Amino acid sequence: MDLTPETILDEMKRQIDKWIAYISDKDANQIIKRTTLQLGIHDYALLEYVKGRVTVTDNKIDFAIPEDGAGKSRPAEMLTGEHVRERIVPELASYIRDTFKEIPSAVIDYHFTWNGKFQTKDGEIHVLLYEYIDEAKKKLLLERISDYIAKKLEEGKYPTKPLETFFLSRHLLDERLFPEMDAGRIISIFEKIQKVNKGNKHLAEHRKDVTSALRNWVEDCWLPRYFDPVSEQLPIEYKKKSEARLEDTERGPVELVIYTAVMILKYEPSYSRSTGLSMLNCAIELGSDKAKRLTAEGSGTLAKEDVCRSDEWVECKANDVFAEVTLVIKQETEESYGRALRFLTRLLSLGFPKSYQIKLKSGVKHWLPIKGLAKSGTHRFFAQALEYPSLHPLLEEYARTAMEPFEWYADTEGEKSCMPGSYAVFGLGLANRAYFPLVEDYMTKVDEEHQSVQNQFTIALVERHGVNAETIPVLVKCMLHSTDSMKLKIKAEMEDGKNLGLLLEQVRNLRHYEAEHILYLIWGGADKLKKLAAKADGERAQQLNELVGLAGRR
Repeated sequence: MDLTPETILDEMKRQIDKWIAYISDKDANQIIKRTTLQLGIHDYALLEYVKGRVTVTDNKIDFAIPEDGAGKSRPAEMLTGEHVRERIVPELASYIRDTFKEIPSAVIDYHFTWNGKFQTKDGEIHVLLYEYIDEAKKKLLLERISDYIAKKLEEGKYPTKPLETFFLSRHLLDERLFPEMDAGRIISIFEKIQKVNKGNKHLAEHRKDVTSALRNWVEDCWLPRYFDPVSEQLPIEYKKKSEARLEDTERGPVELVIYTAVMILKYEPSYSRSTGLSMLNCAIELGSDKAKRLTAEGSGTLAKEDVCRSDEWVECKANDVFAEVTLVIKQETEESYGRALRFLTRLLSLGFPKSYQIKLKSGVKHWLPIKGLAKSGTHRFFAQALEYPSLHPLLEEYARTAMEPFEWYADTEGEKSCMPGSYAVFGLGLANRAYFPLVEDYMTKVDEEHQSVQNQFTIALVERHGVNAETIPVLVKCMLHSTDSMKLKIKAEMEDGKNLGLLLEQVRNLRHYEAEHILYLIWGGADKLKKLAAKADGERAQQLNELVGLAGRR
């Protein structure tokens, strides 16, 4: 192509047409029907030009146009800064304005920003090409947001959809919709989202969407007002602008920054910890006494005597902002661990985050005899407390207080994630059959989609207590909430006549897919059991065939 300012401008218009045709070729009306909180799909586009090449994208991440390849020549830059400012920008702005009239309404959100990035002989130019706001859509969206909050959150009694939280959290932090941000109200709404979804399997997804929206707002809107980045590597370091000031460090947007940091520290993976701490440090630099206090003492919502205790046996200190409890065992005695257990149980009963971790300082080191558990301070504390049989009732009380579906100890991740209370339950179940009811209650709360440590516990349970009349009911409960990857070698024991009958009694009360899962873990599936039944006779054959039938019914 013969590169002149005119041909370059024509190519830019062609790429605009191509992108608009692409975004318009989708069933936008069906997409926005998923939730009342979405009125359009796209709200941003970037046109980028570098040496004859034009791209249009809706990705806000700044990707430079790639080079043509090693050894290939690139055309000399034809555009000057004057060309861009006086000819190209006005022409493109007018062209985009006209083409927007043809785009289906559901494709474009209530606002749309089109930016330009141009490489010229005089350097790189960034410019706003076009900004569009549909006041009627904006008014409708504000009405829908208000209605949703009133009906689904303030009066709500049922879990909400993650997609609704995804949009609502971004709308509440949109300064076009809410120029005067009410930090207290926004935080209250985010807390209500978590409250109505407590105990729901999507709670973590709701928290992730809220935290993501908050983090984007802090990094894109709040930080640039007061700080300059001093590095591009993650985590980004910031330096306060010389003129940066806050009139009131206890209210306003800084409250949202602190709330964001706390959400990241409490619920995001450990590698995000530096980001949360950086936000708190930025708030401290601007003079926030609250941020400074939080890092040292926690939120202050719990009484001082409930978060900090010290005596001749143990020192206990809890910080709900970091969701951490520091335990210093001064004497390795039953009394020390008993006092620490009572401290933890009361702390959790008062509302301390259940997704917490223990930082332990102790002169001994014990672990549970279960493979695959995280070697953490939390694990170690409970393993050591379990060494004292007289503390077992206290450990059960702790476990029943701590167990909460869809929460996990903060010092476990991935395949080692485990629900609060896990170590106490596992240790008690191995130590004494009297705690089998606790084990069964624990298993009903396990989310096997995000936790698999119960597999290793079940294997250890068999090794400790065997397969017999007393253990088969609890083993079935454990297997129901274990994953298909568990390698449980109890086939021979279960084929014993008495055990087979006891297993059949348990499986008769299950749904067909649950029965199928049990047979898979023991025999590798119903088909293998069917072959075994074909070789059996008498009562044993009858029992095996009934098991096969229970797994195959619909």
